[in-house]
Amino acid sequence: MLKVISFKICPFFQYVTAMLKAKHIPFEVEYADFNNCLFDISPNGKAPIVITENNTVLFDADAIVSYLDKQYSGFLQPRSTEDIALLEAWANYGSKQYVPQCSTMRSVDEAEFKQHWGVFEKALINMEKQLGSSVFFFGDELSRVDIAWLPILHRAWLVEKATGHDMFRDFPNIKRWQGSVMKLEWLMETVSADFEEVFNRFYLSNTFLSNV
Repeated sequence: MLKVISFKICPFFQYVTAMLKAKHIPFEVEYADFNNCLFDISPNGKAPIVITENNTVLFDADAIVSYLDKQYSGFLQPRSTEDIALLEAWANYGSKQYVPQCSTMRSVDEAEFKQHWGVFEKALINMEKQLGSSVFFFGDELSRVDIAWLPILHRAWLVEKATGHDMFRDFPNIKRWQGSVMKLEWLMETVSADFEEVFNRFYLSNTFLSNV
């Protein structure tokens, strides 16, 4: 069985576990702290890592998800090399927005919030243009792009739930997309049972968003 080691709060961890759940791949989780073996095992010192059944250590979330997509069946498979490249590009574009979103949510005052939001908003503008009226990014089938953006859509949902602040209020296509993704029956299984509590404590305590 595959083993995932990561921090609870890490969006890259949720990216990997979402891919595992979407493909119905059995896995176990070990939550990391600063005293366990994660930093000794991970070549780049970052979470998450996946230990395969052959005891191979995989690192870098994009590389891990790419491995899972190729190794296990299921999911939308592009028909042309161009579509393959586009799918991977939009998925990787999504994972590159984790840090801008996290920085926005961690902002302690309005000035810092606006600075980070300006960066994150550019990505949302780009995605709003790409999304149509379909259920998911490439139509009615779930794809790696939806999985890559799932942590972003989920975290924005938690922010709105706790504070009333809707990150997607000016992005109707993304808002509709968020609604579709949030209906995935296994979504809450991509994070720890106490994730909402951990999230609120980390992002919505003594931050700008905690006071909006």
